[in-house]
Amino acid sequence: MANDSGSVLLALLTGAAIGAGIGILYAPDKGVKTREKIKNKALDARDDITEKMSHVKDEFTKTANAKKADFERKLEDTISSMSYKADDIIVTLENKLEELRKKNAQLQKQK
Repeated sequence: MANDSGSVLLALLTGAAIGAGIGILYAPDKGVKTREKIKNKALDARDDITEKMSHVKDEFTKTANAKKADFERKLEDTISSMSYKADDIIVTLENKLEELRKKNAQLQKQK
C-alpha cells in the first residue's frame, strides 16, 4: 500500500514538473528568463520530491518498527506457550516414569 502511494506521488510530481516545464517553454519570455524559470521549477520539484521521499521513509520506518515490535511480542508469546507445554510434557513423563518404577518394584518383589 505504501509502495502504491509512493508510486502515485512520484508520478504526480513528475507530471507536474513536465507540465510546468512545457508551460514555461511556450510562454512568451526571453531565453534568460525562461531558463531561470525552468531552473527554479526544477529546484522546487527536487525539493518537493526530497521532502516527499523523506516523509515516505519516515512512514516506512514507523511501519517497520511497529511490525518488528508486533513480531517480537508474538514470538515471545509463542516461546512462552511452548515452554509451558514442554513443562507439562516433562511432568507427564516424570509421572509415567514413576508409575513404571512402582510397577517394576512390584514385579521385583514377586520374583
